[in-house]
Amino acid sequence: MFSTEGLVLQLSYALLIAAMLARTTRHMRLLVAASALAALAHGLAARDYPTIGWMALLLAAWLVMLWGDRNEGRKVRFTEPEETMRRTFLDALPRGAARQFIDQGLWLNGQPGDELTREGEPVANLYYLVSGEARATSQGREVGTCRAGDLIGEATILSGDAATATVTLSAPASFWCASTPALRRFLDDHEGLRSAIERSFSNAVKEKLRAANLAIAGADRTG
Repeated sequence: MFSTEGLVLQLSYALLIAAMLARTTRHMRLLVAASALAALAHGLAARDYPTIGWMALLLAAWLVMLWGDRNEGRKVRFTEPEETMRRTFLDALPRGAARQFIDQGLWLNGQPGDELTREGEPVANLYYLVSGEARATSQGREVGTCRAGDLIGEATILSGDAATATVTLSAPASFWCASTPALRRFLDDHEGLRSAIERSFSNAVKEKLRAANLAIAGADRTG
């Protein structure tokens, strides 16, 4: 049987393994810090001074990195549309990471009739609608409306599948636009951010599916 000291040491090892499996850099660092705390507790109980010293240094390094990240985040600036975008589907990202993601695209204006995605064709760009509206149709049937704050093209941009609907602007609009290849390269280079971005995309898709089902049900009742 393990002693209390032995169990604390095993906990430290388990936390290190969990840190290696963490999907984000932030979670990895938190788990490493928790592992260091457990190892420090073991070192104090066993009066293992080398372990105490190394774990104290590790925790100090974590605190320095945490302070640096927060200090860097305060220096990052966003325009009003960028801040709105950051607080919607990028809210899970650190400010610096959100800044990098936004910088992958451009801010553009569109007019009614401009087609953003076409059903059955690859999605060339991801869009974030800042103002205006867009109409989504599938097989010639209207299935939803995209408004300010909505993503367009997120359902298939990572999978590479064809667009599930044609999205056309129905009013003058301003939007952020980033090419599919650029975003895929960005996420490949920043693997720790992928899970947060994918969750945001998944939540946006679920909300659109819910709205589309309601629209179709309403059309069936009135048809």
